[in-house]
Amino acid sequence: MSVGGTYDCVTKTPMGEQKSTFTVVPSDDGTTFTGSNAGTLGSMEVKDGKIDGNTLTWKMDMTVPMPMTLEGTATIDGDQLTGSVNAGAFGAMPMTGQRQG
Repeated sequence: MSVGGTYDCVTKTPMGEQKSTFTVVPSDDGTTFTGSNAGTLGSMEVKDGKIDGNTLTWKMDMTVPMPMTLEGTATIDGDQLTGSVNAGAFGAMPMTGQRQG
């Protein structure tokens, strides 16, 4: 099963739970992906998205509430996404999601 799709996600952050829509668009060869993570604080484009089996790794440039690069990792199991987003000095924040549709 492809890891591609749109996921309704929740990330537990120091500012509380942040809901977002995480879109994963695999490349033709299935080793990289593009997409975005859109939530109440705006949308961040995926950078350096990589696919290894059912594991995703990526980076995003956050601008609000402060500029920093976030590093994400997640595993796709069926329609479930489980992972974390590392926010530098703020540490890793758990991220979970459910594939839409």
